[in-house]
Amino acid sequence: MQITLRVPGELSVFTDGQVVITLPNHSCTVRDAFESLWSLHPGLHDRIVDEQGEIRQHINIFVGKECIRFTGGLAMSLPEVADIFIMPALGPSCTGSGD
Repeated sequence: MQITLRVPGELSVFTDGQVVITLPNHSCTVRDAFESLWSLHPGLHDRIVDEQGEIRQHINIFVGKECIRFTGGLAMSLPEVADIFIMPALGPSCTGSGD
């Protein structure tokens, strides 16, 4: 399993300037992948999830082209090879609101 996580530039201050991070290959779910990420870069935790442990409204997470809000959230299973993208919300496209 190969997990590549892509971090937006504005959050790279919390990843020592890295915008592409390869995670240890034992992640089965999106949550597992983020737990691995947060163990390496704990400053990202509060910028990605809220106090209840849910993805913040202004953050969109994609596995490939799929927004995880519609595919199981943090519990979504990951394929053997996965690209995870963290994207600040630019508009309502992933949240489904604002029509």
